[in-house]
Amino acid sequence: MKKVTTLLSCILIYTVGFAQQTSAYIQSQFQYGEESASLKVGGPNENKEDPYSRFGLRRGRIKFTYKEGIASAVFQIDITEKGFDYKDIYINLKDPWSGSNSLCVGLFNRPFGYEIECSSSKRESPERSKIFCTLFPGERDLGGMITLKPTNSSLYHSIKIKAGLFAGNGPKKEIDNKKDFIGHLIVNSNIGNNINLGIGFSYYYGGVYQGSENVYSMHNKSFVLNRDNSNIGKFAKREYFGIDGQLYIKSKLGNSSLKGEFLLGTQPGCEQNSISPNSSTLPAHDTYIRNFNGGYKMYVQEIGKLPVSAVVKYDCYNPNIKVSKNDIGLNGTGEGDIKYSTIGAGLLFKVNKCIRLQAYYQWISNEKSKYLVHFNEDIKDNIFTLRLQYKFK
Repeated sequence: MKKVTTLLSCILIYTVGFAQQTSAYIQSQFQYGEESASLKVGGPNENKEDPYSRFGLRRGRIKFTYKEGIASAVFQIDITEKGFDYKDIYINLKDPWSGSNSLCVGLFNRPFGYEIECSSSKRESPERSKIFCTLFPGERDLGGMITLKPTNSSLYHSIKIKAGLFAGNGPKKEIDNKKDFIGHLIVNSNIGNNINLGIGFSYYYGGVYQGSENVYSMHNKSFVLNRDNSNIGKFAKREYFGIDGQLYIKSKLGNSSLKGEFLLGTQPGCEQNSISPNSSTLPAHDTYIRNFNGGYKMYVQEIGKLPVSAVVKYDCYNPNIKVSKNDIGLNGTGEGDIKYSTIGAGLLFKVNKCIRLQAYYQWISNEKSKYLVHFNEDIKDNIFTLRLQYKFK
C-alpha cells in the first residue's frame, strides 16, 4: 500500500508540472445522523441504538487540463482519508471550423439531466438526489459522446444536443458486450435582462446482464417468475425518460433559482434494491424488473446583498410504482420496492470567492408497510451536514 501511495504521489507531482490549467477543491465536513443514518464520511454506526457523528473529507478533487489546438485532455482525481480514486479521464476534440461541436471519449459524467453534470463544488445541496445515486452510481461512465451546438450567430444558438454510447457500468471496467445510449436535448434562453430559463429532455436506453435463469416482472401487484435457462446471458431492458428545468431570476431582493427534474422508466435490479450496475464482475443474482419514477425540486434564494443563500429541496424515488404501502411485503415484493422521500433545508455562506460554508439538514422518510419487519415505521435516518469548502479556479 505504501508503494502504491508513493507511486501515485509521484504521478501527481509530474502531472502538475505539465498541466496548463489546474483547479481543485476540498470539502471537509462534520455529519451527525440518527441511529440508522448512512453518512457520507467515516465508518458506519458502531452502536445501532444511538445517534452518531463523524468528521471526514467528503471530496478532495484535483483537476488537470491540457490543451493543444482542437484537442484537450482532462484528468481528475479524488484524494481523501479513504485513499486515491480517479474521477474524470477523457479527451475532448472540437471541430476545427466552428469550435462549438465536439467529440468526447473516455471516462466522464453521463449526459442525462442537469444534476449529474452539475459540479459537486457548485451544487446547493450536499449530495445528489437519491434517484440519481441509484440509477447512476458514480455519475460517470466509460464511453464516447458528441456535442452539437450551433454558433452564437445562428438562429438556433440556444439549442444543444449531447448523445453517446456508454459501457453502462459506471466508472468500473466494461464487462459485457452491451452498449447503452444516452441523449440530452437542452434549450437555454434569456428572457429580458433578468430571467434565464433552461429546459432539457433526456433519454437512456440500454440493458442489464441477466446472471440467473430467474427473471421477475410485475403483473398487477405481484412479481411473476419467468424461469428459463435461456435467460442467462440475455439483457433486461433499462430505459429512462427525463425532463429537467432551471429558472434563474435577478432582483434587488437577491437572485433566485428554481430547479427540478422528473424521471420515469424501467429498471432491472435485484430483490433487495434497484441500483444500476457498478461492479467489476457480472451479476449472478435473480433479475427483478420494476417501473419507477421520481425526481427533485429545489429553490435557492439569496438574501439581499448578503453573501448568504437559503436552500430548500424535496426529492423522492419510487422504485416500483405498481405497489405502495401495505401492498409491499406481499406477492414477492419487499424492501427493494420501498419509496423514499427527503426534505432538505439549509444555508450557504460564501465567505469569499474561494471559501464556502454550508449547513444542511435532511428529513428522510420511507414508505411503511405492516408486512415488512424493518419498515413498519419510519426509519430514524435523518442527517445534519456542516461542510467547509475551499476551491480555487
